[in-house]
Amino acid sequence: MRFYRIGDKIVAREKLVDQIDAIMVDRESGATQHDAASAHGVDRSFVSWLETVGEVRRGRRVALIAFPVGNAGEVRAACEERAVEFVLVMSQSERESLEAGPADRMFNFVLETLATLKDFDVVIVMASDWRIGTVEKILGREVVARDLGHSPLRHDITIDLTELADLLDAVTAPVPAKEH
Repeated sequence: MRFYRIGDKIVAREKLVDQIDAIMVDRESGATQHDAASAHGVDRSFVSWLETVGEVRRGRRVALIAFPVGNAGEVRAACEERAVEFVLVMSQSERESLEAGPADRMFNFVLETLATLKDFDVVIVMASDWRIGTVEKILGREVVARDLGHSPLRHDITIDLTELADLLDAVTAPVPAKEH
C-alpha cells in the first residue's frame, strides 16, 4: 500500500483510488453528478473535475469486429489507442479454435456478440462480403464495412494499419453539436 505524508496526515493511495472508482461506477450506472457526490461526501464540482481529467474522448459508441486478421494484435492496439469500446478481432486460427468447440458454445457466442453490438452507434465490420451483408441485415444500424474478400475466407488478411487509423479517427471524432 502506498502512503503519502502531508503535514501531520497520512494519506493512502488505495483509499483514494477506491473512492474514485466508486464515484465512476455510480456515474456509469446513471447517477447524476449531484447524486454521486452526495453518496460519497464530495462536492458535485469534484465529480465533474474527475470526469474532465479522465476523459478519453466524446462521441458515438464504436465497436469493431474483424476476422480473419493476420495482424490481429496490431489492430487491437490501434483500437485501444482510440478508445474503441468493443473490439473482437480474430486470426484464422483463433476463429477455427472457436468453431471447433461445441456448437452451443459457438451459437451462444454469436448471439451474445450480436446483442452487445446492438448498443453501439457505429459498428465497423472487417470480414468477407457475405458476413458483412449478414451483419448489416441483423443490426439494422450504421455499419461501416471493409470487405476483406469473397466468402468463405479461410486465410488471414493483413489490415492496412494506416487505413484503419484513418477509419477509426473518422468514426471516433466528436459528433458536431446541432445548431438550433
